[in-house]
Amino acid sequence: MIPITSFKGRKVALFGLGGSGLATAEALAAGGAIVTAWDDNPDSVEKANGKGIGTGDLRQADWTSFYAFVLSPGVPLTHPKPHWTVDLAHAAGVEIIGDVELFVRERRAHAPDSPFIAITGTNGKSTTTALIAHILRSAGRDTQLGGNIGTAVLTLDPPQADRFYVVECSSYQIDLAPTINPSAGILLNLTPDHLDRHGTMQHYADVKERLVAGSDTAIIGDDDSYSSLIADRVEKAGVDVVRISRRHVLENGLFADGAKIMLSQSGSARLIADIDGIQTLRGSHNAQNAAAAIGACLAVGVSEDEIRAGLSSFPGLKHRMQPVARRGNVVFVNDSKATNAEAAAPALSSYERIYWIAGGLPKDGGITALKPLYGHIAKAYLIGEAAPQFAATLGNDVAYEISGTLEKAVSHAAQDAARDGVSGAVVMLSPACASFDQFKNFEVRGDHFVGLVAALDGVTMLVEHGGR
Repeated sequence: MIPITSFKGRKVALFGLGGSGLATAEALAAGGAIVTAWDDNPDSVEKANGKGIGTGDLRQADWTSFYAFVLSPGVPLTHPKPHWTVDLAHAAGVEIIGDVELFVRERRAHAPDSPFIAITGTNGKSTTTALIAHILRSAGRDTQLGGNIGTAVLTLDPPQADRFYVVECSSYQIDLAPTINPSAGILLNLTPDHLDRHGTMQHYADVKERLVAGSDTAIIGDDDSYSSLIADRVEKAGVDVVRISRRHVLENGLFADGAKIMLSQSGSARLIADIDGIQTLRGSHNAQNAAAAIGACLAVGVSEDEIRAGLSSFPGLKHRMQPVARRGNVVFVNDSKATNAEAAAPALSSYERIYWIAGGLPKDGGITALKPLYGHIAKAYLIGEAAPQFAATLGNDVAYEISGTLEKAVSHAAQDAARDGVSGAVVMLSPACASFDQFKNFEVRGDHFVGLVAALDGVTMLVEHGGR
């Protein structure tokens, strides 16, 4: 745990007592803050009470007595409308921050030179985050991995000068971290996402920009117009910018030439790493992820040899293009983390004959962006709320069935793939949707897929049963 000593003796309001919120309340209390925490869920309040956290209905609180208000990133700050606690904080002139901001302030107070790598972007950030942490650990660095990837940042070990932090940041977390200042900040890409929480694409991009604008070194994707413009602005403001691309040669920066990652300086490019044959870094999207990881690791003093060694031993990220089982010539792939069309595209582009399980709670745009990849799909098995919409989009271009449930989809896809007889056939869960219509989150959805696959006859599992 990281005790928030910089708030010692100060009154702090906190709303949201889920996993990260409860961890934040405990970190504040451990540092000596006087916490008043609340949640709309009475069970969460009771759990906080059981841990000795001070609670109280913030509707009845004296907001003028609070030094700061700590908001869970899952609670609306601006759109579709501010949460009622946000209105109360604004009315009292109380600063609104989140757990990443608390980490940033604690690092600045106690170990400002500790290397801090922060990663954001619409797609690829979890793989890039995990890859960076793996490279650092392989190189013998004391590495702390957390943030949006699943480990609350304030549950990590306290900042020390030689301790490396690798923190995945969602747009919600950045919105609550006004002074975020990584040693190396990564913005991978920007496509429309979470617009229900940010209102417009421009506001979404503006929030993401804050992470790299405050960085010592900013590693920024150059393959979409929003990110390219951000790179231009940040560079003009005096930040050291390293551009990355998987689509074109760069005069300066890191770019992919197939599976070769090239480092270009003043137009002179040299090979820095080759990821060909690394199954966990398959596909052009992973070339971009690798380029970002290389840029960040170089920025914090990791040698090229150490980076290459870490890349070659990367075990991959659970729920992201994860081969989980094999039956005969058929491979089963868990890509549950693909929660929108753009996130599903890398997996669909990486295999030639796919029995594709898709659907869930649809995002804006559906799967129209995937049309160029329809030729890779042998048949689609549609589940959840998105099934009718996806069926209409596929039309006569792709064979499909409306399976409805993941259980039926796995069963039917496995049968059809077994009858196919073509080497290299893949049964893939890559939903291009959020999970919330049928599952608590994408992790539960992915684990359920793995469990269903494990129950099939004649399967050789490549991961532990249940995905654990």
